[in-house]
Amino acid sequence: MNSFGRIFRVSVFGESHGVAVGVTIDGCPAGIPVSQQDFNTDLERRKAGAKGTTPRKEEDAPEIISGVFNDHTTGSPITILFRNSNTISKDYEALRKTPRPGHADFVLDKKHKGFNDYRGGGHSSGRLTIALVAAGVIAKKAIGNIDIKAVLIEAGGNSNIEEAIEQAVQQQDSIGGIIECKANNIQIGLGEPFFDSIESTISHLAFAIPAIKGIEFGSGFTATKMTGSQHNDSFIDEQGTTDSNNAGGINGGISNGNELVFRLAVKPTSSTPQKQQTWNTETESVESFSVKGRHDLCIALRVPVVAEAITAIALTDLLLIEKTRN
Repeated sequence: MNSFGRIFRVSVFGESHGVAVGVTIDGCPAGIPVSQQDFNTDLERRKAGAKGTTPRKEEDAPEIISGVFNDHTTGSPITILFRNSNTISKDYEALRKTPRPGHADFVLDKKHKGFNDYRGGGHSSGRLTIALVAAGVIAKKAIGNIDIKAVLIEAGGNSNIEEAIEQAVQQQDSIGGIIECKANNIQIGLGEPFFDSIESTISHLAFAIPAIKGIEFGSGFTATKMTGSQHNDSFIDEQGTTDSNNAGGINGGISNGNELVFRLAVKPTSSTPQKQQTWNTETESVESFSVKGRHDLCIALRVPVVAEAITAIALTDLLLIEKTRN
């Protein structure tokens, strides 16, 4: 439900307009150096403020409640809290009767029989990705010299990101994007087929990020247009180096030591400023409405650091599983 992992177990909690959101990490090895300052770089990358992102700005100061003592992990559960202070909940009152198309408003209301916190999307809000980023900071330390880097390579179908954002601002409509994530220095042998393969582990976490609609590894869907001889990556040395990387660093669900490569498809933000049609539960009719509140025109701008975080979390769990085997 709200937890992931076999050994390195991550649990997220909180709502977008509640008192706070946060994460609890269980199974983290003791002795990893961690300070409050370690979170600053990744938290800044996730923050709003750039053109095309929401005007809502939170301090996002991590409160380490447990599991860290004298700037090192203790081996007990780590809980990190982020207070919500910049909320305007009245903007969401209308959503109780006019659920946003494409958003979780309608299904959450039905699923929880109207008891869900509808403000800002509640527990389904992108606000909770800060919990994943915080867990990712710890995980990046736990995986040692593995290097992970994710970038936005396309927005609104345009590889010129600035141009795409400018057009979205002018048109006042949201756009999606494609994130490419790469990880290097991964040992051979991570992944537990069938159900905990490296692809399925990363994919499981990837779809915990709101707005993710697809994932591909290596050559991805392009592989369907290739022959086997074209797609196969030939091994060229004893270390398993390949002359191409259509497999994205994975064979049979197991890391092969080459660069791990995957891409995420991020849909346009549901909360577009454009006027839309939706069902009004009070009047019992379809009506025009526009979304109020503060929202991202391109949420994909803020996803790369979250993609890095989920990759680090997945790899940490797989490394600890492998460690138990050895």
